[in-house]
Amino acid sequence: MARGAELIESVPAPQPPARAGSLQWVGMLAVASVAVVADQVTKHVIDRTIPTGEVRDVLPFIHLTHVSNSGIAFGFLPGRLGVVSVLTIGAVIWMLVHFARSGSRHVVFPVALGLLVGGSVSNLYDRIVHGRVTDFIQLPHWPTFNLADSFIVVGVLLLLVGIARVDRAPAPESRHQAPADDAATAPPV
Repeated sequence: MARGAELIESVPAPQPPARAGSLQWVGMLAVASVAVVADQVTKHVIDRTIPTGEVRDVLPFIHLTHVSNSGIAFGFLPGRLGVVSVLTIGAVIWMLVHFARSGSRHVVFPVALGLLVGGSVSNLYDRIVHGRVTDFIQLPHWPTFNLADSFIVVGVLLLLVGIARVDRAPAPESRHQAPADDAATAPPV
């Protein structure tokens, strides 16, 4: 066998992306559903109990402030419901396609994508149905936000952690090991 052929045989075959299985889909959809319900319930409670613009102190550094947001994160793109909705729908579709292709690469991916999809869908629902999003959590030196925004941020952080861990994982060992001594397999001269 030629020396180049041995080298080619010793290189492991590339691994296809780990597609999401039914267990990953169930986990991701369960997390997304819980995120949507939690966000919608808290927004409903705020809409019913705190007038827009009113502030309620919870802790010295946390306030509940009822704010209507017609844009996306931190009030960016105010009044652009159509643009924001199309961008959100596109992002959700992209996340679902990406999850279908590689959702089982790491155990945190279903949770991360569930939080991202749930937060995005919940805020999208508010924009389409109400023409605005209710924000209510206020921290010092930070724009007012809601649970969906928190879920999106935590989902992104978990996704980055999962990607970093997958990239650091050792490559699977090859089925064909290269001979220890190249001289032993070299043809006689």
